[in-house]
This record gives sequence, structure tokens and C-alpha cells, in this order.
Amino acid sequence: MIEEQIPPALAGDRLDRVVALLADLSRAQSAALITAGGVAVDGERAATGKVKLEEGQTISIDTSRLPEKEMPRADASVVINVVHADGDVVVVNKQQGLVVHPGAGNPTGTLVHGLLAMYPEIADVGDPMRPGIVHRLDAGTTGLMVVARSPEAYESLVDQLSSRRVHREYVAVAVGHFDAKTGVVDAAIGRDLRELTKMAVRVDGKPARTRYEVVREFSAPIVASLVRCQLETGRTHQIRVHLAAVGHPVLGDATYGGVRSTVPFGRPALHAVRLSFAHPRSGEQLEFEAPLPPDIESLIARLSEGD
Repeated sequence: MIEEQIPPALAGDRLDRVVALLADLSRAQSAALITAGGVAVDGERAATGKVKLEEGQTISIDTSRLPEKEMPRADASVVINVVHADGDVVVVNKQQGLVVHPGAGNPTGTLVHGLLAMYPEIADVGDPMRPGIVHRLDAGTTGLMVVARSPEAYESLVDQLSSRRVHREYVAVAVGHFDAKTGVVDAAIGRDLRELTKMAVRVDGKPARTRYEVVREFSAPIVASLVRCQLETGRTHQIRVHLAAVGHPVLGDATYGGVRSTVPFGRPALHAVRLSFAHPRSGEQLEFEAPLPPDIESLIARLSEGD
């Protein structure tokens, strides 16, 4: 269930458009969900998506009422870098630009479509629209992800994630120099009420904690830092939002203020470098590391001149 209050930026917008934004649906799916009785405004079931919303109204969306969607199909053309695979889990090193699962605007060509071609049995694991997926990386973020290949593995990994027993470490190039070389950003995250496609630090958001450590500092051609970040929670855009909130957005992150014309970079300079978890069947602790991709290596080399 999704529940949000309408911010000033969306006042006057049609209900079907707002539902599509909040639930990551196409406009056609949004209209179908409203028709199926899955949307309420201020507690009253919405009869049409044409109604215009007012600031302060509360919208509730029950995506379980969505009419049956077409399930994702296998697509062997999607290139996937598999780091490890056994009967229960698959670990991949996701490339830049690859969307993890189908959604509005990305009905095909996702990681899920490629995984179905390689491991068709995952179709019956977890959410059928995002089979096997227990956590995800943003399209522009590279690095390590674990995917469940069996129902038992899915349950185990979801439990490990919720109890914070999955260790995830990222490397980021951030704008500016930090006041402290190590620290914790402990700030709840929720949807940005001014722009619902973004996330923001909010008092009424979900708890979120990110540990960081400055590895290197640069002074030319811009002031920047290479930092390692460890997730204690896994909120949408967490590292990007937290670093931006303390004044050091990820370089190249157009959504959260990290674009710098003197050092152009076409995506957030963020990479999931390490991943560890207990194997769902054996209990053995598995650890993986993915080297920095060439574009971030090149970026660091450009910054090193002023180190």
C-alpha cells in the first residue's frame, strides 16, 4: 500500500498521472488500477482518474488490485556479468544503464529479462514481476547484486536484508571535502513532496543510516572526495540522498545536484564494490568484490592531478 499527501507541486494534476508517478506505472495501468478500485482519495474510493487533486489531499494506492500484468519474458540479448552462481543464488556485477526490473518506461531489456533467459526457474521466485530480486541498484549505479534462484533462498535473503546481515559497501566520488573523515548519516528518507520522482530526507520518512569513510581528497579541477559508504539500511537512492543532504552530492548525479560542468560525468559516480551474506542453504559466509568500472577509474585519474 502506497500512501502520500499531495504536495503543492502536484496540486491541480490529474489523479491518473499522480498514481502513475507514485506506483511506477504506465498511464494505462494507472487508469486500470483506478477502475479496479485500487485508489482512494481522502479515504474515498476514486471512480475516475480525470479528477484533479488538491494540495494536502491524501492518496492511497493498493497495487495488489492492479489487473493481471503481462509477465516478463526471457531475453538472451541482455548481457549479464555473472560473478557467482549456484542452485540457490546468483551474484552479478551490474553494468551502467541496465535497469533491474520492468517498470513504467522500461517494459523490456532489464536485468530480470536477461536472468530469465539464463535461469528460467527464477520465474517462480518472489514477485512475478521482478522474479528473484531481493534488492536493486539504480540504473546508473554499477556493481554487485545478489539474486535468489530458489524460493528458500528468496526468503533467507529477504530476512538477512531486513535484519541487516547483508553487508553492502559502495565507492562514490562526491563533490567537496568532508569536515570529518568518517561519520554516519542517520536521517530518515521518504518521497520528496515537491517532486515525487525523487527521494528526500524527511522527519516522517523511513529510518536510514549510511556510514562513510573518506579514502582520498582531490582539489583540481574541482574539489572532490573518494568515499566508501556502507549501508545499514537499503532505502531508495539512499547514498545519493544522504550524501547530498550533508552537502556532498555524488558527482554526475543530475537528480541530486552532483553535476559539475568542469568534470562532466554521465551518471552518478557510484559503484557497489563489496557484498557479503550467508549462503541460504549452507550458512557459509560468501564475500564478493567488484573492481571499479573503467569510467570511474578514468574519472579518478582526471582528479588525481590535483591530489
